[in-house]
Amino acid sequence: MVGPVRPQFVLFGSSIVEFSYSDEGWGAILANLYARKADIVLRGYAGWNSRRALQNLDKIFPKDATDQPSLIIVYFGGNDSMHPHPSGLSPHVPLQEYIENMKKIAIHLKSLSKKTRIIFLSSPPINEVQMHETLSDLLGPLRRTNEACRTYSEACLELCREMNVKAIDLWSALRQRHDWLDVCFTDGIHLSNEGSKIVAKEILKVLREADWEPSLDWKSMPVEFAEDSPYEPIGADENTHIDVSNWNNIQGKSQLEMSNCALTKGFSSVD
Repeated sequence: MVGPVRPQFVLFGSSIVEFSYSDEGWGAILANLYARKADIVLRGYAGWNSRRALQNLDKIFPKDATDQPSLIIVYFGGNDSMHPHPSGLSPHVPLQEYIENMKKIAIHLKSLSKKTRIIFLSSPPINEVQMHETLSDLLGPLRRTNEACRTYSEACLELCREMNVKAIDLWSALRQRHDWLDVCFTDGIHLSNEGSKIVAKEILKVLREADWEPSLDWKSMPVEFAEDSPYEPIGADENTHIDVSNWNNIQGKSQLEMSNCALTKGFSSVD
């Protein structure tokens, strides 16, 4: 453990989470924005479904831990929604069991600490054609459909409404972009940088609008070691110190506002 202790944001889920640092993914976007403010901790496990997540929940989030996360972002559903294999050996979890598993996960995470906030991500859509073209040789016939993803997404969102848990409708968010089928995926399932921008935008929107105390919005959180120092670089005027402790915020804001990564104001490439 290194110090000082920062707020901890844990990303917990299957491959959509595990690969969220690849291809300038949504995990990497969050880590960049929250540098010197919060530690983004990856707990992603490709291939996992809600059943396996529930089996290992106490190991990943022990109730007796000294420090509990400030935020946990949870994603399971895509693997659960796969159609069952005739052998009975597959990630498929029946819809009602999936709902119960996610409910138990939410209850456990809520019990960790009064300060722990939770966001559930619902199942995003997929590009079935691209999925079969890129993954069939490796995985054989793929028993995943957009319709099943939609069903599990709606079930997750309904559960979150019942339990008063913040939720993001990724099924709808990605499909708002007119060319989502062409640009949002690397293989028909996993997210490209363009798909990840949408996920990050939706997460940041929830964090900005939530009435949580303290706020977890990246703009409002304190910067670590932000005090003035005589060792800071001198600016172009040869007289003024540059506050490099806030450099990532300045750079992040500039990039977000001037490019397709303009997460705080929406994407210029998203309709």
